[in-house]
Amino acid sequence: MIFRSHGVFKKNLDGAAGGSGFDTLQEAEPNPRDFVRHNIAKYLILGRENTGARSVGEVVGSAVRAGFTCIQVRSKTHSARQIIDQLAEAAQAIDANQQGDIRPTLLVDDRVDVAYAAREEGIHVDGVHVGQSDVPVPICRKLLGPRAVIGMSMPTTQMIEYVQHADLSDVDYLGVGPVHPSVTKPDCGQLPDGTIRTKSMDDLAKLVQSTNIPAVVGGGVKAADIAAISKTGIAGFFVVSAVCSASDPYIAAKELVDAWDANHSSNNEPSAINN
Repeated sequence: MIFRSHGVFKKNLDGAAGGSGFDTLQEAEPNPRDFVRHNIAKYLILGRENTGARSVGEVVGSAVRAGFTCIQVRSKTHSARQIIDQLAEAAQAIDANQQGDIRPTLLVDDRVDVAYAAREEGIHVDGVHVGQSDVPVPICRKLLGPRAVIGMSMPTTQMIEYVQHADLSDVDYLGVGPVHPSVTKPDCGQLPDGTIRTKSMDDLAKLVQSTNIPAVVGGGVKAADIAAISKTGIAGFFVVSAVCSASDPYIAAKELVDAWDANHSSNNEPSAINN
């Protein structure tokens, strides 16, 4: 059973890493102590192709130590085995650098098979993020169980119509963008004619007002964008190169975290997801 409040979700504790989770939702009201909190406010996406001379674990450790709350391992070039190994690196870095009581959420992009396999190897993977053309969300939910975290990328156009009419009952959060054209993912926001459609602050505010599912935004996001993003009511931001390509990933991550926390506190908006 999923309970949401803007950017907050909780998942039952026994659905954490290890085991496939082929169990059913409980009809009875769960005890709040049986939940795990997930915070997607400060969200880093990376794979080995993004980290240069550093390892995935090094960059994840720097980001988590700086206060990042969600890590997604994404690779379009590496094998399933290599992505599992990167997830293991990330999980170890999270454990070694966790700040506060909420363990940073660990996700894998697209590859529900990798998420399943990593869990079977005992790696603490919380779930998966999928796009519009990836494995359908209900199948991800069936494979990973009701307490997995499942995010989904929004379509490039007609966002409001989509959230009003699509079945999003198995989706925990939405990903939207880009704010600016993305160097890391050049086709983000690409229209059929090849042009890039970016998302304005007004677009984000309208999305927030149209759904109770939390959403995170990315695509060229920099520290200077955080104040405006925060004012839209969006649940969080995601970055790749802003941290991974920085000369010092910790300093870059801390600048983003501090900017979000300052603006988030002043707006008194929730930044976590409770499943």
